[in-house]
Amino acid sequence: MKFTMDKRFIIPSAFALAIILSIVMLNVSISLKKKNTTLKAQRDELAQLKEEYTVLKDRVDSVEKKKSTVKVEGIVQAIDEIFRSLGLSQNLKSVKSSGTWDKKYAVEEQAEAQVEKVSMNELVNIFYRIENAPMILSISKTNVKISFDSPTLMNITMTVSLIKPK
Repeated sequence: MKFTMDKRFIIPSAFALAIILSIVMLNVSISLKKKNTTLKAQRDELAQLKEEYTVLKDRVDSVEKKKSTVKVEGIVQAIDEIFRSLGLSQNLKSVKSSGTWDKKYAVEEQAEAQVEKVSMNELVNIFYRIENAPMILSISKTNVKISFDSPTLMNITMTVSLIKPK
């Protein structure tokens, strides 16, 4: 049995084959466009996560750097070092230890420091030194009052914590 193609069937079959092929290509194209949009959304989300990760990593690295640079015995010594470096040891009237708390990953030692007769510039320098100290220090409470001797000077009572990792 010999199978012969009639010329009448070649053109319609080629046309039908072209339509089927174009429908398949259209479906593939649509699915690839959908996949492309989802991948772009994932890329944007990962870029945001990368930025957040970088910020958090910088914070963690700065804390890690602080915890290993200086060895201090306690909060009293840490406060004394800060005021000595500023030349304000004579203005530091008292440092009273408030207690020590064991946290999950660290030990927090707290003290109340009373400072008398400091200017606004010296107060800013004290806060700057505490924030940028080579150890992990935190100020939880500060009370600033104007000195009776001079209205340009202040008396400060602050609660400072030293956090030492376990």
